[in-house]
Amino acid sequence: MMIHLADSSTASSNPLLPSWPEFIIGTILFALVFGFLGRVALPRIQKILTERADAIEGGLARSDEAQKEAQQLLDTYRQQLADARHEASRLREEAREQGAQIIAEMREQAQAEARRVTESAQAQIQAERQQALTALRAEIGTLATELASKIVGESLTEAARQGRMVDRFLDELEQV
Repeated sequence: MMIHLADSSTASSNPLLPSWPEFIIGTILFALVFGFLGRVALPRIQKILTERADAIEGGLARSDEAQKEAQQLLDTYRQQLADARHEASRLREEAREQGAQIIAEMREQAQAEARRVTESAQAQIQAERQQALTALRAEIGTLATELASKIVGESLTEAARQGRMVDRFLDELEQV
């Protein structure tokens, strides 16, 4: 069984097998197309693919860089927030201390004022007591003189005599 490829007009030829001139022309055209694609189109395709890969990698790198920057900003903001909270806490504590100090000062002032009022009242009481004692002495002296005048039966209106008698009477009362 031998197959003739040269004769395409025979009825026994296989339609799947090309003739020799078609095969040679097809091979040459294939080599030309392959050569064209290999020398012209393939470098351009590779260049485009490389540019796309670089763009994707650059985008990923920029994305990673942006994510790192965002993380740094987040850390910075968290630190600032922690610092602000610490400062607010410190200010609240300082305000509490100042409030306690003001309360203590006001309490001390109130106590000083109370002591002053008490001392003033005691001084006034002492003065009124002294005044009452003086008035009482004078009244007792007058009453004693009148009583003594009635008992003795003579007038004891002389001032010096009356003063001595009153002083003696009061001295005796104080000793009792």
